[in-house]
Amino acid sequence: MAIPDLNLLIALDILLDESSVTRAAERLHLSPPAMSRALAKIRELVGDPVLVRSGRNLVPTPRALELRDSVKAAVEMAQQVFTPADLVDPSKLSRTFYVRTNDFSFGEIVRKLNLALQVQAPMCSLCIVPEGTMDDHALAEGRIDLYVSRRRDFSPDTKLQQLFFTTFVGIAREDHPLFSSVITPATFASYGQISISRRGRARGPIDQQLQTLGLSRHVSFVSPSLLASLFYLMDTDLILPTMPNHMLSMVNRMGLKLKTFELPVEVDSVEVVQAWHPRLDNDPGHQWFRRLVKEVSAEM
Repeated sequence: MAIPDLNLLIALDILLDESSVTRAAERLHLSPPAMSRALAKIRELVGDPVLVRSGRNLVPTPRALELRDSVKAAVEMAQQVFTPADLVDPSKLSRTFYVRTNDFSFGEIVRKLNLALQVQAPMCSLCIVPEGTMDDHALAEGRIDLYVSRRRDFSPDTKLQQLFFTTFVGIAREDHPLFSSVITPATFASYGQISISRRGRARGPIDQQLQTLGLSRHVSFVSPSLLASLFYLMDTDLILPTMPNHMLSMVNRMGLKLKTFELPVEVDSVEVVQAWHPRLDNDPGHQWFRRLVKEVSAEM
């Protein structure tokens, strides 16, 4: 029996990731016709169409979905076999790291991480995958390499590492009337506020603290993006009460005319972690990247 071309396994893995012949060809540095020929060979070997057209897009067949995890595991195992841990040279590493995060957790780290990658691993790329409105199985399915954000409930086998804790301050335009007197819980609650939530939530721990004082606030605007919200402060009397301290250096470099203030209510600090699937625990390239994330985060 003839041994199939194992390069087709890599092609299948990327095709299932991208659901696009064109994008898969770009990742493998092939022409689209060459990628199409590879897909034809894969279909013949698997005995299944693998990807079928739905409108303008390609979607995986049930058989392809069934194979996805085993294909990715086989490719990653082969990479480990041919890349011994003690021979990993970041300067020669060519890899795209997919990180799911948000600008709340990772905004300043991304800047420093990109600078470090350019120096240490210039052939590597960083792709930030935004968080969705619902948690999914992206880590287990291999669609992302790393999750970086506040600690949450993960599956029991997920690997975790603490990166840092962050505390919060409030922030508003520098000539905001809030700064004309002592900031009390009552004056704080009297101004319209911005809530940062990818799920569209307007209420949180601040509201619980205010409630114990017999106060409430009005959330005028809910945004999924912390950085975009900073620009909404410039011409309004809105305030943003959940500005992470580790992001303040980035705000200063942006040159925005904003001013921070100590919150008049207690808000707990937040633990930021990095999480990954155990399948990648011993992957040399992934180990190096995790160490880099940890090193950069230690500067927060």
